[in-house]
Amino acid sequence: MHLFHYYDKDIGPFVNLSDLPINEAVEVLNTIKQAKPSAQSAKRHPTYVDDRHYYEAILRKEFTRKKVIIKRTAPHYMVVEHSPWLSTWFENSAYVKIPISDFDLGTISFTYGDSHPVFSPRPNSIDGKEYRKTLYTYAEILTLIDKYGLPQLWNDDGKFGPERYIEAHVWCDEIIGKYRQA
Repeated sequence: MHLFHYYDKDIGPFVNLSDLPINEAVEVLNTIKQAKPSAQSAKRHPTYVDDRHYYEAILRKEFTRKKVIIKRTAPHYMVVEHSPWLSTWFENSAYVKIPISDFDLGTISFTYGDSHPVFSPRPNSIDGKEYRKTLYTYAEILTLIDKYGLPQLWNDDGKFGPERYIEAHVWCDEIIGKYRQA
C-alpha cells in the first residue's frame, strides 16, 4: 500500500494550512482564489478554514481514544493509493507517493472518504453507512478495504456519495520532513 499527497508544484508538498493561524490560512486561500481561480482549492467555501479546524479537533479526539501516537496538533493529509480525482485539483499538479511501510503505523489514522463529509452533520452524510462518523487505525481500515474496496475504483466521479478516496491523517513529521522542499 502507498499513501499519496497531491499538491501544486508552485507551492510544494506538505504545506499545511492548519500549521498557520486562522487569519493567515484564510489569506493563503484568498491568494489562491485570485492567482489560480480554476484550481479546485480556490473553490472552497468561505468557512473552510474554520470547518477544517472543527473536523481536525474531531479527528484528534477520536484518534486519542484509540490510544495512539499524536505528535502534531493537525495531521498531514494523504490518501490511500492514487486518486484520479484528486490529481486534477491543482493547475500544476504533482504528487508524493510514500510506501506505508515507511511510517510508524501508530501515527496514522484513516477515514473512509474525506473526513469532512465523514463527520459532517449534513443529512447526506447520515445515511447509515458503517464508515460514517468513524476514524480507523491501519488494521481497521484494511478490514474496510477488504469489504468495500477503494472508493476511487467505484466512485471516482462522486456519483454514489461523498467517498472518493480513503483519507490518511499523518500525525507526525518524521517521514513527511524528507519530502518537503527546502
